[in-house]
Amino acid sequence: MTQHTSDGIRLNKFISDAGVCSRREADKLIEQGRVMVNGKLPEVGARVKAKDKIQVDGKTLHIDQVEPVYLALNKPAGIETTTDLSQRDNIIRFVNYPERIFPIGRLDKDSEGLIFLTNDGDIVNKILRAGNKHEKEYIVTVDKPITPDFVEKMSNGVSILGVNTKKCFVEQLGPNKFRIILTQGMNRQIRRMCEALGYEVQTLQRIRIMNITLTKIPLGQWRELTETEIAMLHSLVADSVKTEEGSVGKKKAAANQSQATKPARKKSPVGNRPARKEGGPGKKSSFGASDAKGSRGQRGASKGAGTKKSGPKSNTGSRGASRNAAPKGGGKKRR
Repeated sequence: MTQHTSDGIRLNKFISDAGVCSRREADKLIEQGRVMVNGKLPEVGARVKAKDKIQVDGKTLHIDQVEPVYLALNKPAGIETTTDLSQRDNIIRFVNYPERIFPIGRLDKDSEGLIFLTNDGDIVNKILRAGNKHEKEYIVTVDKPITPDFVEKMSNGVSILGVNTKKCFVEQLGPNKFRIILTQGMNRQIRRMCEALGYEVQTLQRIRIMNITLTKIPLGQWRELTETEIAMLHSLVADSVKTEEGSVGKKKAAANQSQATKPARKKSPVGNRPARKEGGPGKKSSFGASDAKGSRGQRGASKGAGTKKSGPKSNTGSRGASRNAAPKGGGKKRR
């Protein structure tokens, strides 16, 4: 089913999801002038929204449309970030939302704090792609006093899982407490970094993802993101590549690099004509350029996020509850 975000979806995906043809063939139909959007000829790469009227060869397309859902949960420790319902304390059963949703990324079972849940697959890929450099902020307590050497080493990178972590912001908040902002998403990264330096994590809480904070979300509760927060979230990932696109970009860049390093071949002379060089470097990849942009301004954007006067929506007053009377478990006490 097609999931429409605030900025719509690509026209070729819409046509493909309607069962007409593949995305590549859809682009050909658009180039041939056989596709109309609201009575006008669109360009290849155009985006459409749920309200738009799309026609192919004069036939209007109809496909199932799902209204996007964006939730922010303050996950308690003990809840597994998995969609596997065979796991007793899985996050899906805990939230008990009446529509199909899934978490964006993971948060360790022993950790607590902010995690997103949504049905928008495109934004999931954009946020999760490490090259997009989206910030995540944590408050951590460890088992012994923090030293300046610990802060310096955590900031400059620690060797875990055979690689050095990227440089990051680390600030000591107390004798055993510090704040850290990451743009990576390695498995149990903070815990492994601390262990490598001889420390053990006692508590770990994620307090921010990009522009969204834990402000006014009690532990074990969730709320829907506001329209303002959703708009900001989409603007922060607007230049991000999705996982599939990033992979394609890497393959193209590697192929182009390989082509560029090959020696130029010469044609055999014909008659008195001089030999002519062929080949040369391939075209520059059109993917991956946005990776360097990162998430400029995210730290500043987070200051005012999630602090509307109306406060967080209660689970019983959410949009999902109005559509479906099924009870929600977000208000459950911590298990």
